[in-house]
Amino acid sequence: MAFTLRNLSVLAYANGFTLWHYKAGNDNFVQAMGAGYFSDAADLLCEGDMVMLTGTEGGRMATIAGQGRRMGLAPLV
Repeated sequence: MAFTLRNLSVLAYANGFTLWHYKAGNDNFVQAMGAGYFSDAADLLCEGDMVMLTGTEGGRMATIAGQGRRMGLAPLV
């Protein structure tokens, strides 16, 4: 399954920072965290935004890394 914009929701926004939730459906974390997976939403997402990701393996927190077509998620450590 590919990225679906309607599965991306804003949970909170303040001072140029956005906390998102994305329901990845049947995609696993490896797919959803791959470079370019979120590129269709590149005009909405900013580097440093955080994403609560729900996928086939449960939930994870990640941050937006990169910009434009190379945008992806980086796990929080």
